Amino acid sequence: MEFSAQQIAAYLQGEIVGDVNASVNTFAKIEEGVPGALSFLSNPKYTPFIYETKSSIVLVNKDFVAEHPIQATLIKVENAYESLAKLLTLYESMKPKHTGIDPLAYVAKTAKIGKDVYLAPFAYVGDNAEIADGVQIFPHAFVGDGVKVGKNSVINSNVSIYQGCKIGNNCIIHSGCVIGADGFGFAPTPNGYEKIPQIGIVIVEDNVEIGANTCIDRATMGATIIHAGAKLDNLIQIAHNDEIGSHTVMAAQCGVAGSTKIGEWCMFGGQTGFAGHIKVADKTYTGAQSGIAGSVKNPGTTIMGYPAFDNKNFVKSHIVFKQLPDLAKQLHELQKKVEELEKLTQD
Repeated sequence: MEFSAQQIAAYLQGEIVGDVNASVNTFAKIEEGVPGALSFLSNPKYTPFIYETKSSIVLVNKDFVAEHPIQATLIKVENAYESLAKLLTLYESMKPKHTGIDPLAYVAKTAKIGKDVYLAPFAYVGDNAEIADGVQIFPHAFVGDGVKVGKNSVINSNVSIYQGCKIGNNCIIHSGCVIGADGFGFAPTPNGYEKIPQIGIVIVEDNVEIGANTCIDRATMGATIIHAGAKLDNLIQIAHNDEIGSHTVMAAQCGVAGSTKIGEWCMFGGQTGFAGHIKVADKTYTGAQSGIAGSVKNPGTTIMGYPAFDNKNFVKSHIVFKQLPDLAKQLHELQKKVEELEKLTQD
């Protein structure tokens, strides 16, 4: 597929600076540009590359002002990063989709399969499962009994969706995800730990994307819920009866203990950990490796550290922390001087 600068600018409502007939057929990072590629510039750190890139077209923000000659054709847009996302989405949508049920796929007789569904070799669909129109299920994916998968969702290789769980429309579940495994529920007894049956389900609402090897546990009772538009990175643990708000994003290795309710539009850095049975307000932001030990009540809070507290205070405290060895030495010296002065006054 090939597109001209004129076509791209019309789609993005952008302004062309350079050759309106310049064309591209691929994408490339600005520092690795090649003829026929489209690149973008949004981070100022990469500005030097725009003067030497070999890419044919570069998306830039409207306020970009060139300080040197540029060989590439520029398309000025409101937000270069968002515009690139639109183009990548368009490019992805134009790729042909797999359809049909491979003879090596297993589909239970009681399962319901919609139109234009793709079931790859060795995909498994259990009893009374419902697979809606346009769903794609890749090799070795397991869709258990009674599972419902909404329209146009993609279930990648080696995903396991346990019985009764529900996946919404337009979801993407990446390889190795386990949705609906038992929550970590055990009751201590004199003879050890007795397993508490986990009889709930997992509900994943529309437009959710879940990264590779992420685990979402089924509820003890009721449902663990991932609300619409949430995006979870790889290697995340969501425990039983958790609730993740709409459009919340989590970076890799976050872990949420059981029965925690997280609000909408939150952003969590990698390895953020959450205690169980707490509530986190909408638009809460955390730095990487933060520990959320208690509820966050005020929307729009930014916190860091373990236990996490106000971001600005954390930075100030960290500066002091790095100086502790010197401060301890100074304190020891002051203590000696005080002791010497006390001796002098006693004499």
